[in-house]
Amino acid sequence: MSSTVLRDWNNRSNKIERIWLLAKIEFKLRYYENKLGLLWALLKPISEIFIFYVAFEIVLKQGVPNFVSFLFIALIMWNFFVESTAGTIQILNAKKYLYEYTNMNKLEIYLSTILSNCIGFFFNLSLFLIYFQFLDNGTAELSLKSLYIIPIFINLVVFSLAFSLILSNIYVLAKDITQIWLVITGVGFWLSPILFKLELFRKALPGVDYLNPISGIIINARNVILYNKNPEWDLMAFGWVYSSFLLFLGLILLNKIGSKAAEKL
Repeated sequence: MSSTVLRDWNNRSNKIERIWLLAKIEFKLRYYENKLGLLWALLKPISEIFIFYVAFEIVLKQGVPNFVSFLFIALIMWNFFVESTAGTIQILNAKKYLYEYTNMNKLEIYLSTILSNCIGFFFNLSLFLIYFQFLDNGTAELSLKSLYIIPIFINLVVFSLAFSLILSNIYVLAKDITQIWLVITGVGFWLSPILFKLELFRKALPGVDYLNPISGIIINARNVILYNKNPEWDLMAFGWVYSSFLLFLGLILLNKIGSKAAEKL
């Protein structure tokens, strides 16, 4: 069933050009119409780092080495996931004109939105790497192991796309999914090792790093960037299995429910 969506998309021409053009338009509309422009993409993680630094390092004195870098890399991964999912729940409704009155495939609309978020992510990642490499004292040097961040990020993109497909198609049938997802991501934030030492997190919540794939993505991102270590291969494998299954499920929903979205919304 999911092959119908993929086959229809594969038969179309100029796919990459359309996706890139739509991604650029969405990115410019999101940031360039504001006076601060792209700095808004950085404002959220910086404000969160400040708040959590005061709470966990000054007040609670958790004692995580290089806490700003520790938190920065986790937040840009987490925020990418939340923005890519919460921001696309109503995509079949908000961009109905694209697939109803043009020849755009619905999958292209999802991919262009995710790609738009990728541009903001790479901006944040670049600033993080500058801070980590040149301003944060006592951290390990970047090495070839840092290149593992590429498959880790691709896994995050697939995972985000999968949830975007699932949530937006559920929205066609149940509008309450928007509020429900806000609650789920709120809980998920605290069930991820974003703020806590990995040893304490695993001791307090054994097995949650496998139940929550975002945890594995954050753990491995820190391993390859902050600690100059190989990723935990079992977590990476589990993350890919999880995201692949959810993507397959999302494509099925897009074929079954998304095909009737225009008349239901």
